[in-house]
Order: sequence, then structure tokens, then C-alpha cells
Amino acid sequence: MNQPSINKYRLAIAALTLGLLLMMPAARAEDAVTVNISLKDHRFQPAELHAPAGKPIVIILKNLDPAPAEFESHMLRVEKVVTGGGTITMRIRPLEPGRYRFFDDFRPETQGYLVVK
Repeated sequence: MNQPSINKYRLAIAALTLGLLLMMPAARAEDAVTVNISLKDHRFQPAELHAPAGKPIVIILKNLDPAPAEFESHMLRVEKVVTGGGTITMRIRPLEPGRYRFFDDFRPETQGYLVVK
């Protein structure tokens, strides 16, 4: 092969590799499971969420109370404040089957569970 042909070949391989790399995060994001939960009258609704094991999880929390809350879970390794009337999104790594407790750190008696099967 002559030099211009080799350069075109290398450029094509580089473009293909870059294209594949750019598609990878999108494919993983599509695999995520989204669960919605709300907080009203200092109670999580529903109090028990369900998600499949081995897939990333996106939890969307809508705070219907006027007071702020802090979604916290040591087991899920997440801690995030949501303003009164606000919404937050939390991305959780793929989990093994189990029951994962979460709570409002401002009101620890307000708690719920993520059940992963």
C-alpha cells in the first residue's frame, strides 16, 4: 500500500473507534431502570420501590411538601437535598438482589425501601 492509502485506512479505523466509543454511554443509559417516588406529608409514596438486579437505577424524587428533605441511604451510597416542591434525580449503580433502606435525614422516621430482585 502507498502512504495515502495507509493514512485513509488509519483515519477510517479511528473514526469507527470513536463512533463506537461515543455510542457506549448511550447504550448503558438506555439499560437504566427509572423509578419514581414522591414525598408528601413526610412520607415516601410508595414506601417500597422495586427494581431489577444488575441494572443501573435512576430514582426521581418529587417533594410535594413545602419543607426541604434530604434523601439519604448509606446502603445506596446517596445523600441529596430536595427543596420543598422540588424534584431531584439520583443515579444508582447496578445492585445485587436485596432490600436497601433510605430515609429523610431531616426526619429519620420517614423511611422507605428499594427492593432489588
